[in-house]
Amino acid sequence: MKRLVILGGGESGVGTALLGNAKGYEVFVSDKGKIKEKYKDVLLNNEIEFEDEQHTESKILNADIIMKSPGIPDRVALVKQIREAGIKVVSEIEFASGYTDATLVGITGSNGKTTTATLTHHLLKQGLDVGLAGNIGDSFAKQILEQNHDNYVLEIISFQLDDIIDFKPKVAILTNITPDHLDRYDYKFENYIASKFRIVENQTEDDYFIYDADDEVILEWLQNNSIESKALPFSLTKVIDEGAYLDNNKIIITIDNNQIIMPTENITLEGKHNIKNAMAASTVAHLLKIRKQTIRESLENFQGVEHRLEHVLKINKVQYINDSKATNVNATYYALESMDAPTVWIVGGVDKGNDYKELFPFVNEKVKAIICLGVDNEKLFEAFGNMVDVIIETQYMSEAVKIAYKVADAGENVLLSPACASFDLFENYEDRGRQFKNAVRNL
Repeated sequence: MKRLVILGGGESGVGTALLGNAKGYEVFVSDKGKIKEKYKDVLLNNEIEFEDEQHTESKILNADIIMKSPGIPDRVALVKQIREAGIKVVSEIEFASGYTDATLVGITGSNGKTTTATLTHHLLKQGLDVGLAGNIGDSFAKQILEQNHDNYVLEIISFQLDDIIDFKPKVAILTNITPDHLDRYDYKFENYIASKFRIVENQTEDDYFIYDADDEVILEWLQNNSIESKALPFSLTKVIDEGAYLDNNKIIITIDNNQIIMPTENITLEGKHNIKNAMAASTVAHLLKIRKQTIRESLENFQGVEHRLEHVLKINKVQYINDSKATNVNATYYALESMDAPTVWIVGGVDKGNDYKELFPFVNEKVKAIICLGVDNEKLFEAFGNMVDVIIETQYMSEAVKIAYKVADAGENVLLSPACASFDLFENYEDRGRQFKNAVRNL
């Protein structure tokens, strides 16, 4: 009996444990932190051995295969030992994809993954049996065990791609590449770029690669490297023969001489970046033979993603917007770009080596006050202190919202778009977004 050891007892770890158990592995789950009670219950009910708040090396280094949670970096001493011992290390998407014949749509990129994945799933479920997994929702492994859909839309982060071997999506989408998570890639942008492009490394000429043809980083990589799959670019600025482009506020998608034309005025999502997300999702739907009329209607009734430019409430004619999912500068760039009124901007958290320069034009043009919400706000004061009349710091979401309420006037926006990770003051970006929404509702 082969031994499967799982490092990390969260959603992907427990899902993999269940699938491995069902496939006849001897399974052991080990977590350096505390495993949540709901996951402990699942492991106990399925008689799967586990430990938390420690890693017992003797029970780990005897594995045949190890599934490593994407949150654990390679520089950790235990992971180095595992690699030196020659034990195979995989991510959940690698392990799980070996147990399904489903059509896989894999979506990666620095920004727009969640919206594109959720929208793609929304379009495909109008005609197909499809699951949504990866870095979102229920674990991919658990869904294969319990539902085994005919199709899956997978939101995939670079850390999951770092530990693939044979994983091959039928359709790969790359939304964009901007510097992010560089602390995990030796502060080398090229390492992060290479990680993102692993999504196409096992594809053949029978597969498809959908990408942003306006993204210089992607274009440069494609000039210097070859891919096997069929390329379907999308663009806001260029006319594209095979793929998608924008012409007079209409999205035009062509695949194998089959064309679909969709006006953009009724798309519920706001902002240029969301036109791109809609292009990518609609290209997949067109590829997988969803009816044209269905695609158009689905784009018009899609409600968007929680914590991503989410309109919370209007109070005294001030619109409160939750963009807590903006954990890097590029995501905040899109948020500020889409603001159409003077904005009180709540920003800050754990800085991942951010360069705020690209935000300067928007801050000068649209931001009337800045509220810094982080443990260390020095860098924000240095970057923006001279640009706005009001810049204040706090470590409490409730206080940040109260300050914003005082500063904002009728017809203006209050935008939470942190451009930083959340771990200094919050559990995660969802916790940060929910606290913002609760504080707004308490006004």
